[in-house]
Amino acid sequence: MNYFYSVEKDRKVETKIKRSIFIAHLHYAATMKEAKEFISQVSAEHKTANHNCWAYIIGEKGETFHSSDAGEPSGTAGKPILNAFKKHNMTNIVAVVTRYFGGVKLGIRGLIEAYGKSVENAIQQSPLKKLLNLIVFHLSTSYDFAEKLKYNIKSFNAIISDINYSEKVEFHISNEEYKKKELENYLIELEKVGKIANLETNKKNNHREH
Repeated sequence: MNYFYSVEKDRKVETKIKRSIFIAHLHYAATMKEAKEFISQVSAEHKTANHNCWAYIIGEKGETFHSSDAGEPSGTAGKPILNAFKKHNMTNIVAVVTRYFGGVKLGIRGLIEAYGKSVENAIQQSPLKKLLNLIVFHLSTSYDFAEKLKYNIKSFNAIISDINYSEKVEFHISNEEYKKKELENYLIELEKVGKIANLETNKKNNHREH
């Protein structure tokens, strides 16, 4: 499987390069709207900065992306940020790199390296989170069958994300989408013979693995 990655929590990492301060802000964004809101928020917080350059990648396979040099020479800021994301197979991610100019010009090559390095430093701060496309099965069963079901589910490498004990035992089971079929067939068979009831499924795209 070719997995994609993102951050679990916001990151803010400061890098000083030839007197200029570069502050990389990273944020998980599930939609373009969320990405744009984060860009606006950081830009407002650093409105006295010389530049607030940004880039985002959104989508199950990183199919939507955009960037801005925000006044820096063309291709020296937004693209290096995007390239850092792509290098690490990231999606559902937005970065704003705030620059406070320190009086020393970096030149085209220097700017490309500086913006790339500042985002790379933020990415390297801690491990990234794998993004998973999950199918979540919801079902109920009797107390008599619950332990056996719990044992059998483990053989499918699925995760029991929640169990509720009430009149019946309610299970919430997560499985990666690409390997869901065997488990799904097993649960359908159990429902047919009356061992489980209320079988429902839903999908979680780009769910962060915890």
